[in-house]
Amino acid sequence: MTTSTIEALAMTTETPVLNSEQNRRARIERRQAVIMPTMAIVIALLVWEGLVRYYEVPHYVIPAPSLIAQTLVKDWSSLMSSMMFTVRLTMLSLACAIAGGVLLGMIFALSRTVEMSFFPFAVILQVTPVVAIAPLILIYVRDTFTALLICAWIVAFFPILSNTVIGLRSADHNLRDLFKLYRATPLQRLRFLLAPSALPYFMAALKIAGGLALIGAVVAEFVAGTAGQNTGLASRILESSFRNEIPRMFAALFLVSVLGIVIFLATSWLSRLVLGRWHESEIRRET
Repeated sequence: MTTSTIEALAMTTETPVLNSEQNRRARIERRQAVIMPTMAIVIALLVWEGLVRYYEVPHYVIPAPSLIAQTLVKDWSSLMSSMMFTVRLTMLSLACAIAGGVLLGMIFALSRTVEMSFFPFAVILQVTPVVAIAPLILIYVRDTFTALLICAWIVAFFPILSNTVIGLRSADHNLRDLFKLYRATPLQRLRFLLAPSALPYFMAALKIAGGLALIGAVVAEFVAGTAGQNTGLASRILESSFRNEIPRMFAALFLVSVLGIVIFLATSWLSRLVLGRWHESEIRRET
């Protein structure tokens, strides 16, 4: 038996062991990713509960987590309807930001003239606080939901646009020349060269824009709430602060936080799903 044959047999016998060891480590890492944050949250809640009870802090100053949970159960119907309003507003604004940002980003990437003409307007929308724009939009747009949608869209739009432009222009110039050499159609260049190049940038922007869409929705709801409009979770927070119902305010704030975490986890999962098999940012390697 030759040396190469022995080495081949050794490799075939060691591969299952290595694969099983890698799978075991991956399972442990997945469990730790869930267990460790859960333990930290539980410990923080227990410390919070203990300190409030030990120092007898009034519930109108800082309510205990147990009281917040009771309020969440008691007012679940009203809080849930408000949360669904915020969810719908956030998802629609994010969808509009994706559609507008990708489309305009493709136009900017194809034409420097168009970019130089219109990109300053996108920057103006980005740097102007939505709190300053929201009252004007609520005056000019009669439908409250449409006005809130515009406010949330303004906040989430710019990261999608900026990263799409950068991603489309980051394609390797040698590959661009190769596609020209083989006379690839514009659709083929977009599908096989530009889109794969821009996809990691777009997924990174999606993680940012998801949270910004929620922030924009909540801020717009606050402005609408001060104008007497009954909207989503921000209206419940504002209403509870006026009535000095601090536990209810914390319950609504808890739902906003949960919604933000869900959006981040969903966009992170989507990024791993899309990029996990081919892009370095999402490929998990053994250390």
